[in-house]
Amino acid sequence: MNAATNPIWHPFTQMKTATPPIPIERAKGCTLYAQDGKTYIDAISSWWVNIHGHSNDFIAAEIARQASTLEHVIFAGFTHAPAMTLAERLIRILPDNFSKIFFSDDGSTSVEVAIKIALQFWHNQHIAHKTKIIAFENAYHGDTFGAMSVGMPSVFTAPFQKHFFKVDFIPTPTSENIGDVKRMMTALIETGTVAAFLFEPLVQGAGGMLMHRADHLDELIALAQQHEVLCIADEVMTGFGRTGKIFAIDHLKNKPDLICLSKGITGGFLPMGVTACSEKIYQAFHSSEVEKTFFHGHSYTANPLACAAANASLTLLLSDQCQQQIKNIERSHAQFLEKIRDNKFVTNVRQTGTILALELTTNEQSSYFNSTRHTIYPFCLNEGVLLRPLGNVVYIMPPYCITPEELKKVYSVILKLIEKIAEK
Repeated sequence: MNAATNPIWHPFTQMKTATPPIPIERAKGCTLYAQDGKTYIDAISSWWVNIHGHSNDFIAAEIARQASTLEHVIFAGFTHAPAMTLAERLIRILPDNFSKIFFSDDGSTSVEVAIKIALQFWHNQHIAHKTKIIAFENAYHGDTFGAMSVGMPSVFTAPFQKHFFKVDFIPTPTSENIGDVKRMMTALIETGTVAAFLFEPLVQGAGGMLMHRADHLDELIALAQQHEVLCIADEVMTGFGRTGKIFAIDHLKNKPDLICLSKGITGGFLPMGVTACSEKIYQAFHSSEVEKTFFHGHSYTANPLACAAANASLTLLLSDQCQQQIKNIERSHAQFLEKIRDNKFVTNVRQTGTILALELTTNEQSSYFNSTRHTIYPFCLNEGVLLRPLGNVVYIMPPYCITPEELKKVYSVILKLIEKIAEK
């Protein structure tokens, strides 16, 4: 189908200049099967959602079983077993301070919910001056208006910026700047106007797979909590094993008050968002005063089919086999990292858990719009590997079912890519 006859407007795509999309007929495990007979290793889990591989039999069977019993019911005034089971299981694996689960539809809305809860938390207690939010530079939290507001201003959000609420952005902490960042954060907090500190723990995904240390983030969370600033962890990408632990906050000593979850929660089968909060947060809404109600909801809140998929995905994730696969991927990434670390055509090679990222050396600044991306993407596809670069930043975030042979193929394609860049 050519661009003129294609009725679909694809995301993050300039439709006038884009090459025609690749029709995929089926997928299994880590492999995408195209209509023309070509195959592709999905090394980025199809936008980071597909943690157990495509068309997983166990998850598919659980969705089919649920579909014959209850496909959907309004979640205001009603509940159902798949949602109850999922909420209870999530609470068991989250840090001890979490006690309540609020369901929504996707990553952006889970962040919207967290922002609204944080702001209303202070409103419900008649503390009207706490209205501001602190976030990291290079942050990305989604594409709805609240989520865009707390993301770093960029060309992606330029048409809408005059509609955003004010957010104070601070640098991501490093060994060199942690003192300055703490001083900057302290100055903002001491105004008494900060309601919440929102962050992507350990890895900033869309910002370029930028990584920071758990101990540095711990210091900032401690600082915020000492001054009664709520902390929100956006684990839409990092949750469900990506950093080597179930959640990235499991690497931290200090725990946030709210956490946003999505992407891998259903194993890539169905959309779902979750915002979990502490009992302290919930109690600010638990009242006989109707105006303290959290007036937020979605038509498909806690959809039973999505809950069934999430429960099945969670069962797989917590299995010994999957946990061992995560360790195997970590180990393989670490070995490949050492192999390319000193390559002069590669800079800033980094790894957190199953996420490996590297920057190809070019004459341009590292950014999403680095023109090298126009070489990387088609080259890797031609080699049978789906790697969607962030400009000149190449990253691997595979499904946990990826085999050693498939990982070896992904690494070999990256090595070929580096050779191609070196030839220029």
